[in-house]
Amino acid sequence: MTGAQTTDTVNTVLGPVPVAELGVVAVHEALLSVLPGAQYAFDITIDRAEVFRDLARKLTDYRESGGTTIVDSTGMFHGRDLPLYENLSRATGVHIIASTGQGPESMLGGYFLTPQTNPPTPWPADKFADLFTKEITDGMVIPRRERRAPAGLVVSAADPAGMTATEESLFRGAARTAAKTGVAVSIRYGADAIADLEVLLDEQLAADRIVVGGLDRRDAVEADLPRAVAERGAFVAIDHVGTDGGFITDAERVALVEELIASGYGDRILLSSNATGVAKGHPANDVPFGRLLTTFVPQLVAAGVGDDDVTRILVENPRALLAGAR
Repeated sequence: MTGAQTTDTVNTVLGPVPVAELGVVAVHEALLSVLPGAQYAFDITIDRAEVFRDLARKLTDYRESGGTTIVDSTGMFHGRDLPLYENLSRATGVHIIASTGQGPESMLGGYFLTPQTNPPTPWPADKFADLFTKEITDGMVIPRRERRAPAGLVVSAADPAGMTATEESLFRGAARTAAKTGVAVSIRYGADAIADLEVLLDEQLAADRIVVGGLDRRDAVEADLPRAVAERGAFVAIDHVGTDGGFITDAERVALVEELIASGYGDRILLSSNATGVAKGHPANDVPFGRLLTTFVPQLVAAGVGDDDVTRILVENPRALLAGAR
């Protein structure tokens, strides 16, 4: 199987890479993010040479800031460009892990909302699982053309107003894919992080194969959800470093990291910026990929977070998630 993964390797766009080579990992970022349908709009141009230059500059800056690996967590149909990512990885020396998966429902095309039944019903979880699993075992698809390297992560997201029936199918399909292939699941929760996590756990997927994103949302922190997720054994993604709107500030993120470490959950923390390298059809979250390392990590150190904890959060925890390494 193309995408078979062991605790010694992780799937990247250039093929399996030894875990020891991953180095510092940003687990929730977006390289080229295209709102579905925007590629057909008359007022939007996608100059791939220009996109390459912009992303190469940003990835080089990330590498020079100390980053080694970046995870494009956008899933299947939001601009993922595998030949572009392969060339970027070769040019910059940054390992790029691409993802499979879909969601939320509002971002799915009509084909994935119904199996054309009367009355319409959501795709069943097994159908999503087959779709995602093939992107790992057979390689990620370039629609109507070919398959390339295997995905290294399965992603999905729920509506902030609450998980829909289709999104529950997506989450269950993602969990079944993870259980079959060994590749981890990353979710962006909707209205209730614990309820959304429980959907995956109900599929008998081990909690340490799951990362819950968006846990630096202000409502999440006020409800003590990062601790609740960590208590269940899943990874806690504090993944909007550098962003304030609807999220806590970086100073509050530092305090959150300190609290989780003090509570014994230092091995559950993941950091990222949810930055967008190039966006088409929607505003970019224009935070440099390297800001996490050049600005936020020094804040952690200044607050008294030790080097061992910093290394654990940036290197060891992502390794444990992505490869199942212990």
